[in-house]
Amino acid sequence: MPGLWLQLGGSLIAILMLAGLARLLGLGRTPPITDPDLAAREAEAMLSGFEAGEAIVASDGAAALVHGRDGSVAVLKRHGAHLAARRVSAEAVHETPDGWRVDTGEAQFGTVLVRR
Repeated sequence: MPGLWLQLGGSLIAILMLAGLARLLGLGRTPPITDPDLAAREAEAMLSGFEAGEAIVASDGAAALVHGRDGSVAVLKRHGAHLAARRVSAEAVHETPDGWRVDTGEAQFGTVLVRR
């Protein structure tokens, strides 16, 4: 029985060491969205036929709004280790005291807040 506890303890230590190494290397994290040009390029790359205009990046780097030349809006957000984007109508964007709230209409994507 004591050997089983040693094996369990060793396995837990190994798992924690690997998790710490992954965190140290920054694996699994999306870097913040800091540049409006990057947001515009990503929106064009992810959304077929989208032509980017002005972009607004959230102060916390977690989301961005990109206005399209056709009047639509692309909303980007960090999602796991990647960025995710959706095209919404301009009516889906609502200005609030905290920033811009975007109702995507998708339960999985959710509502996005682009902070001031």
